[in-house]
Amino acid sequence: MSLDRAINILVTITLIEMMVLLGLQVTFTELAQAAKNGWLLARAAMANYVLFPAVTIALLMLFDVGPMLAAGFLVLAVCPGAPYDPRFAAIACANVPIAVGLMVILAGTSTIVSPALLHVLLPWVSGGEAPQIDAVGMLGALLAMQLLPLLLGLTVKHRRPQFANRLLRPLEIVSNALNLSVAGLILGTQFRMLTDIPIAGFAGMLILLAASLVIGWLAGGPARDDRRTLALTTSLRNVGLGLVIVTGNFADSAAVTAALAYGIVAVLGSLVVALWWARQI
Repeated sequence: MSLDRAINILVTITLIEMMVLLGLQVTFTELAQAAKNGWLLARAAMANYVLFPAVTIALLMLFDVGPMLAAGFLVLAVCPGAPYDPRFAAIACANVPIAVGLMVILAGTSTIVSPALLHVLLPWVSGGEAPQIDAVGMLGALLAMQLLPLLLGLTVKHRRPQFANRLLRPLEIVSNALNLSVAGLILGTQFRMLTDIPIAGFAGMLILLAASLVIGWLAGGPARDDRRTLALTTSLRNVGLGLVIVTGNFADSAAVTAALAYGIVAVLGSLVVALWWARQI
């Protein structure tokens, strides 16, 4: 088995496990609380599926990013619903129940929306140089790897809440171990490419992060807690889903480096912002 194939299998297992764990932590009441606020949900969808990808494309064109690097950034731009959104919302003293609901809704809808967006946008930003993805095949894979495990976790949480609670701790340990293994393996194979990223590249990633926070903040409406929640929901991307896509379609390329690099910048940058907001209380 090649190393690229091993990485793809590992990130796939990690994504499936994370989605089951995500579902086990959420009740249908929390989902309903987010879903019934249709205007907030619409603004979150607009921020994550329209405005953030649009800003990403604009910056890719401004910085004249190469086709495979552009593919990696675009993949993360269309993959919202990070599993750690609620944790960051709690740190920032934001609206945690809304963060939970939005996280699950965005993670679920990205199964369908992300392949469609990549099918349309990827040839444009890469100038046709990046391999064309199979949107239908990706949709089927994501339904199996993301949506079904998420629904499984939600169902167990609804029908057997005590059993779900007992599963949380061991699955969290497994999730941490898998994420560390994925990060270590990809860092080991992509380290040289990561160190080759110029200062201008990291500056561009920080600009993109700042733009995502502003987009989410403005989409949050007048309430401070909602603004903080939407800002973090928009800035944090579903790195697990993004890595599944790039390792499956662009293995051993600069796309993997871009997705990993921006994923790290987004997580660390969002954490700094959340901690800063916590100090404002």
